[in-house]
Formats: sequence, structure tokens, C-alpha cells
Amino acid sequence: MAITFPIAFEKMSGTGNDFVIIDNRIAGIPLGEQVDFARKICRRMFSVGADGLILIEESSIADFAWNFYNADGSIAEMCGNGSRCAARFAYRHKIAGRKMTFATLAGIVEAEISPEEEDVVRVKMTPPFDFRLDISLQIGDEERPVAYVNTGVPHAVIFVQEDDVPVKTWGRKVRFHQIFEPKGANANFVKMLPDGRLKVRTYERGVEAETMACGTGAVASALFASMLKGMDSPVEVVTSGGDVLTIFFELHDGPVAENIFLQGPTRLICTGNLTAEALL
Repeated sequence: MAITFPIAFEKMSGTGNDFVIIDNRIAGIPLGEQVDFARKICRRMFSVGADGLILIEESSIADFAWNFYNADGSIAEMCGNGSRCAARFAYRHKIAGRKMTFATLAGIVEAEISPEEEDVVRVKMTPPFDFRLDISLQIGDEERPVAYVNTGVPHAVIFVQEDDVPVKTWGRKVRFHQIFEPKGANANFVKMLPDGRLKVRTYERGVEAETMACGTGAVASALFASMLKGMDSPVEVVTSGGDVLTIFFELHDGPVAENIFLQGPTRLICTGNLTAEALL
């Protein structure tokens, strides 16, 4: 089935992570063509450009479902900032109310639009699993402890003292390390700030570069800051783009983390219509 143009879209940003969002219940982009479509639409300078593509789909178990694609066309099970943008999109287009649920490959996500500020969105994250605290890797010129957890997608967390971490170089080494095969891991470099917040820089799978923010990475970093550094909920994370994400959680022996919420601002960048030339 051929894709019919024009296609209505919105571009949104969640603390620097940017996404193209399309109501695919209307656009009807076939599943078999979505990977190639995502890869082409997310190209910067040649098309709209984004960290990822979100296609809103019908769901029988939630208010809606999504198909989420990274910029390289790979499928991601979950995206924290993408989920906050998708929730605001759904609320704006009356697909769901202020409180909503939607289906992802990581499970059902709950979201709520702030009653005071429509741009502030809070999502309840799916339960994290596969905590690992016994990893160390040669990163830079030294052996560094690495913590790992899946917060919807796999994340490695490395606490650093440096301000000038070479995120692309170190991140690629972590992301493609054999210990994380076959899926690889996102790499988060975390610095504890004097004011009690965290500064987190993330190398993301699928984008294969540092992004301005990563919601699931911020959650992983906050959980390990609590487990390893004694920080209490809520934890504020300063992203590479300068915005702040707030993570609320309950942490128990096991370790077990539950009632995890990711909250922060979203931005509606633009609305428009894609032409067929966006795929050239």
C-alpha cells in the first residue's frame, strides 16, 4: 500500500530530545514501510530531522499505542522523553484525557498532563529490571565501575568527575561493548553537582551520538545515585540541553524500584504537512 501525502505531523521536544509525531490512525503508514520512513524523516538537513519518530496507533488495551523508531530506523521499546511528548500530542488532539495510558513494547505507560501547565508532563515508568552493579570497564585511561539497568531500554551508568567527558568516544565504547551484546546499551556519564542535582550526558543507541536529553537514562542515573551515592527521591537531573527532569521513585532492597515517575517540560516546535519530497 502506497503512502499518501501530504501527512500532517508535529515536531515536539522533550528537554532537548526532538521527535516527529504523526497520528498514524489517520495517516495509515504501513507497518512494513515504517522503518524506512523513520530513517528518512529523521535525517537532519535533508528532511524534518529528529532523534526519533513516534507513530500513534489504535489500541484495545489503552487509550492508544505507539510505534517508536530511533533516527536510524531501529525500534526502541521505550523512550521517556518521547512518551511525555506523545502524551501531550494525544491530549492536544483529544485522543486521550489529561490522565491516560498507552501501550509500548516495554509495557503500559501511564501519563498525566499538569493541570497548571499543559507543557509539563509526568509519566509513570515501567518497572526497571536486570540491575547489575558488578561491572567495570576500561574507559579512557582507567578502569571504571559501571552500573547497568533496563529502564525500558538498557542503560549503563558511569559516575565521573570530569566536566569535559568525550561522550562520543567513551559512549561508543560502552554502547558496543561485548558485555552488553546483542542489543548494546545507552551510555550515561553522570556528575554530581554541588547543588545536589545530577548532570547527565547520554550517548544513545539508534541515534549513535550524544543527545540533548534521555528520559530513561535520567531515570537510570537517578536510581543509581540513590543506591550508590545516597541521594533521596526526588532527584533532579540537568540535561545536556540545560533543561531539568525530575525523577520520583521508591527504592527497596533487592534492588527493586517502583512508582517511578519522570516529569519535565515539553515544547511544541511546529505543526505542518510532510510532502513526498521529505523522503527523497
